[in-house]
Amino acid sequence: MSAWPRVGVIVLNWNGGDDTLACLASLARLDYPAFEVVVVDNGSTDGSVPAVRQRFPEVVLLLNEENLGYTGGNNVGLLHVLDRGLDYALLLNNDTEVAPNFLRVLVGAAEADPAVGVAGPMIYYYDRPEVIWSAGGAIDWRRGRTWMVGLDEQDTGQFGTQPREVDFVTGCALLVKREVLERVGLLDERFFAYYEEAEWCVRARRAGFKTLHVPQAHIWHKISPVAQADSPLVHYYMTRNRLLFLKAAGAGVGAWLHALAEDLRTLLAWGLRPRWRHKQAQRRAMVQAIVDAGRGRWGQQAVR
Repeated sequence: MSAWPRVGVIVLNWNGGDDTLACLASLARLDYPAFEVVVVDNGSTDGSVPAVRQRFPEVVLLLNEENLGYTGGNNVGLLHVLDRGLDYALLLNNDTEVAPNFLRVLVGAAEADPAVGVAGPMIYYYDRPEVIWSAGGAIDWRRGRTWMVGLDEQDTGQFGTQPREVDFVTGCALLVKREVLERVGLLDERFFAYYEEAEWCVRARRAGFKTLHVPQAHIWHKISPVAQADSPLVHYYMTRNRLLFLKAAGAGVGAWLHALAEDLRTLLAWGLRPRWRHKQAQRRAMVQAIVDAGRGRWGQQAVR
């Protein structure tokens, strides 16, 4: 590239000081020559804001008074990128660490095809650094399902070395061109967290942009599938926002029926099978999620 596009890297923080500092340290080792880092803080109370100021004074800090969720917090960062006139925005989870050449490879793939609007890297588990967490995302419109391609697979080169089109890339690490923001808009804040990136990529594709997975760009994600599976809050947002995704994307009746049938089977299994009786909190969260979706209650989960 004759002139490197300018990238705004947006790292959202909410009481995640240690992870955020480690993420910023990995970004400081990038070999990409034209990027700036923006930390958007969602009202943290753990001392992470002064820690970022002290350790990384060059980082732009945008402070929200409250937790605006993944969507609201990142939209603050995206508006900043637009105001700065930057060419790309990179949404990056604070619980990730990146390879030094990650951004150069990712931007290079996006620049190689003018039709590309969104690109994402190969994402591995941090504690299993050669096991894939995401090689892009796929959507089954008939069943109303989304999933991570390559989940839990050992990387043996099965995804090759060349970028390939996918249905979506996870918001854990998502590079988006400025043109997408201008034509498609920002993240839908009704989601608050989960499924928002899939809906965003669908909007981008329908506006004529491609979404790429770039296997040679590598990052590592400090995610715990067990902790997620045990979290009633995750079950709430994943259940409700799947239905919101189908609504926002205009999915067919079959997808809705299949999604609701899956939820009902899960609830029955958790209620009737002795080995799942301990999932009472998760079951209540799913029921509340379905009720809230039926009533059009979106955004942050209301405390009841």
